[in-house]
Amino acid sequence: MQEMVIYGVSFDMVGKQPIVLLKTRDGNRFLPIWIGHPEAAAILMKLQGANTPRPMTHDLISDVLGELEVECTKVAVTELRENTFYASITLRLAGREVDVDSRPSDALALAVRTGATIFAADEVINESAIEFEHEVEDTEQVVEQFKDFLDNVSPDDFHADS
Repeated sequence: MQEMVIYGVSFDMVGKQPIVLLKTRDGNRFLPIWIGHPEAAAILMKLQGANTPRPMTHDLISDVLGELEVECTKVAVTELRENTFYASITLRLAGREVDVDSRPSDALALAVRTGATIFAADEVINESAIEFEHEVEDTEQVVEQFKDFLDNVSPDDFHADS
């Protein structure tokens, strides 16, 4: 597993589908994950510090965990199977850890609310990540390169060969 950070949320140019872009904390590899519009909004709102008058679903889950004294310690993108990413949420309660199956988008939306560390399995990174040759310093440069990538990619490009 490698630690990741949310680098941003964008939209593919063909289907206007949201994509969350994870970046390896100690490297130059980017993992694009297609997500739904509501989850993209939930992630973006929290990253931008926006609040809603009433709690949205991921806020509610975070609030419930807090009230029950359950800590969300980490989320992980665990595998890519048949063009679908899988994830888990690790919760600490009563001195033990419990892993809960999740969609990556929901796990990431919860992570930005709880401060949980984000990870991705090495196999997922090796199979689906994009690596930039030069050290990434300029966010605008990465965004432009990512937009070029999105102009020419589809979810089918990420299916695992049997």
